[in-house]
Amino acid sequence: MTDSTAAPLPYAGVAETAAEVRAGKSTAAEVVDQALARIARAEPRLRAFALLRAERARAEAAELDARQAAGAPLGPLHGVPVAVKDELDVAGAPTGYGGAAGGGPAAADAEVVRRLRAAGAVIVGKTTMPEFGIWPYTESATHGRTHNPWSARHTPGGSSGGSAAAVAAGCLPAATGADSGGSIRIPAACCGVFGLKPQRGRVSTAPAAGLWGTLGTIGVLTRTVADSALLYDVLAGTVAADRWHAPDPAAPYSDLEPGPRLRIGLLLRTAVPGITAHPTCVAAVRDTAAALAELGHEIVEDRCRLPDPTDTFLPQVLDGVRVEADRMPHPELLERRTRAVARLGRVAVRPPVLRWAERRGERLSARVGVLFDRYDLLLTPTLAGPPPPIGRLDGAGMLRSALRAVPMVAYTALWNVCGNPAAAVPAGFADGLPRSAHLVAPPNGEHALLRVAAELERVRPWAAVPPI
Repeated sequence: MTDSTAAPLPYAGVAETAAEVRAGKSTAAEVVDQALARIARAEPRLRAFALLRAERARAEAAELDARQAAGAPLGPLHGVPVAVKDELDVAGAPTGYGGAAGGGPAAADAEVVRRLRAAGAVIVGKTTMPEFGIWPYTESATHGRTHNPWSARHTPGGSSGGSAAAVAAGCLPAATGADSGGSIRIPAACCGVFGLKPQRGRVSTAPAAGLWGTLGTIGVLTRTVADSALLYDVLAGTVAADRWHAPDPAAPYSDLEPGPRLRIGLLLRTAVPGITAHPTCVAAVRDTAAALAELGHEIVEDRCRLPDPTDTFLPQVLDGVRVEADRMPHPELLERRTRAVARLGRVAVRPPVLRWAERRGERLSARVGVLFDRYDLLLTPTLAGPPPPIGRLDGAGMLRSALRAVPMVAYTALWNVCGNPAAAVPAGFADGLPRSAHLVAPPNGEHALLRVAAELERVRPWAAVPPI
C-alpha cells in the first residue's frame, strides 16, 4: 500500500489510475482521498464544484477495494475518481442544472452515470455550469464564477466550465460534460484540455430522450486523448428511451494506432458573418496544420464560408430552456435572464417552428456534408478569440448575454445542428492562456478524430497542470 499523501495520482490519467489500483500499488480509497485533497486545495481559487460528495465517495471506494480483495471482476475504470456536470442525475444528490430551482435528491443515476459506476468509477462530486447551460461562461447566481485554472482573471468557458477547470487543474482525471452549442469544446479550449463532442446519438441522454432537440450530446473532458477514448468505449451506446441512436463503432475507440494519411481541409472563416478569428487563434491552428503536414497528412486551405446555423440553432435552444424551466419544482428561483429565455421559448417556438428548425438543420447537414466528399476531416479554430475575462454575465440580461455568447460559438454551434463529431485539441499557449484547434469529422467519425488527435499529442504533448 502506498502513502496517499506522497503518491502523485491526482495528476495521473484515467488509464494510469485504474492500472495502479488494479495492480495493488494504490487502493481506490487512497486515490479518492488524493483527489479530494487536491480539490480542497484548488477549490478556493477555482470554484469548480457545485457539490462534493466526499463521504459517499470514500464509502464507494471502500466497497470497490473490498470487491477487489474478494477477487471480483474489475471494470476498466476501477477506482478512478470522476466528476459529473450538474445537469446529470446522480442518485442521492440534487440535480441543480447550475442553479437553485431544482428539487431534492435524484432517485436514480442517469444512464451515463450508471455506466461510469458499472465500469468502476467513483463519482466525487458535481461540477458547476451556467444555469441550464445556456451561456458559454460558467457563472451563476447560485455558485458564482468559476475561474480558469491558468488565470483567475479569465473564464474557463462554458457550459461545462467546472468540469474543464477541475480536469485541467489536475483535481481528477476526467469529468463529464454536455455539448449543445460547444459546451464541451469551448471550455476544453479555454482550459487547455481535450474535449470531444461525440456524434449525435453516440452516448445516451437517458432519462431524457434528448437535449435541446437535435443539438445536445453528453461526453467527457480529459487531459489526454487516450483517456477520452477509453471513456467513450465505456459510454458509447444508447437505450430505448433515447431519441437518437448512432450505429455501433466498428472498433474500440481506445485503438489509437495511426491510421491512413488523411486529406484535411483548413477553414479559417467563421460561420457567423462579422466575426473573425483573433490572430493568435489563427496562428495556433496554422501551427497545428503544419504539425499534421509533418505527420504526412495533406492540408488544403479552403476559403469557403460555412453556413450560419443561427436560424435553426436558436429555436431549439429556446425550446430546450423552456422545457427544462417548466419542469423545475421551484421556478421562482430561476435567474432573471433564464426566465426571460424560457418566456421567449414559450411565445416564439411553437411545434411547427421547432419542426421547421429541425428540417432546416437536416438541409444544413446535407450542405456541409459535401465538404466531406473532398476532405476526410476539417480543421478550424475552436474559438474566435482568447478566453475572455471573467464576469461576462455580470449585470447582463438575456439580450446582452446572448450577444456576448455569439463569438464563443462561431465555430462550434454548426456541428451541433449537423450532429457531426468534433473535438477541441490543445494547440499551445499565447499570453499565458491556452489556444485550441478544432477537428471535425463526417458522421460517425469519432475514431478518425481520436487517432489524429493522438498523433498530434505524441509529437507535441500538452498534458501540463497549472501551478495551483
